[in-house]
Amino acid sequence: MDLTLALVIGVVVVALVFDYTNGFHDAANAIATSVSTRALTPRAALFMAAAMNFIGAHLGTQVAQTVGKGIIDAPQGSHGLVIVASALIGAIVWNIITWYFGLPSSSSHALIGGLVGSALASSSLVHWDGVVEKVVIPMILSPLTGFMLGAGIMIAIYWIFRNAQPGKTNRGFRYAQTISAAAMALGHGLQDAQKTMGVIFLALVVGGYAGEQDPIPQWVILAAATAISLGTYAGGWRIMRTLGRRIIALDPPQGFAAESAAAIVLYGAAIGFGAPISTTHTITSAIMGVGSTKRLSAVRWGVAGNIVTAWVLTIPAAALVAALSYFALHWLIES
Repeated sequence: MDLTLALVIGVVVVALVFDYTNGFHDAANAIATSVSTRALTPRAALFMAAAMNFIGAHLGTQVAQTVGKGIIDAPQGSHGLVIVASALIGAIVWNIITWYFGLPSSSSHALIGGLVGSALASSSLVHWDGVVEKVVIPMILSPLTGFMLGAGIMIAIYWIFRNAQPGKTNRGFRYAQTISAAAMALGHGLQDAQKTMGVIFLALVVGGYAGEQDPIPQWVILAAATAISLGTYAGGWRIMRTLGRRIIALDPPQGFAAESAAAIVLYGAAIGFGAPISTTHTITSAIMGVGSTKRLSAVRWGVAGNIVTAWVLTIPAAALVAALSYFALHWLIES
């Protein structure tokens, strides 16, 4: 087996490991609100989320094309594969750190940060126009949209059910949350599994096993869908507590509003713009928006501030780890 093929296989394995960590890191995105309101039991919610992640991963490749072609230009051969592997290592390390501390940071932005960091360390081309258009602008707009949409849906629910009995309304929304949580999980698969597909495709192109204009191979889609689904079923309990309880104590109508708002933003970004937005940012901001309609003090803004700090640090931190990984791998493999 030559070095290039070995590196391609290695990068694919590392990419699937990242996909798995993405699943257990972001499992809370889809189900924390439903579990916290007792609309679903934890295991039933995880199984549902895993299944919907798998289905969602098969619904498009626009985001994968953005990640695979629109962020960096890695050189052909073993050097380019070292760059891609370093990006993945940076993303995985940041995922594990934020998971350990229970912070719902963005796996998507960790991956983008890793790609940029390893490319800069290797003096490879970074498509800054693509980073700004497809990453930075959506990174700013998606939480704002999630916040406003969550607040808007919650206000509509308050108005529509203003004369309804609270107990009956809560029971009804517990059933409705099964649908909204499934929609959120489907959007997570549509967004996050595609990012891994894009990185694997980039490795195939760099290794000479695919052309830049080729479609994403079916085996790549299946592998990425399986890895993120297994990771989701493994669960991310630390982050689930943060999203489900520490930001605001949610009731079923609030959980439904937050999940619905986040799902709408995820579908719109993926299908309409091919933008790799953060499911974490989207659901967290939607929860904040929903909570703020009750009263601003209902949101634990100190916890929210810690989460925002993790958001800001994600891209530079993952980029730094990726750059250090590049120097280490470059010395080990290519020196």
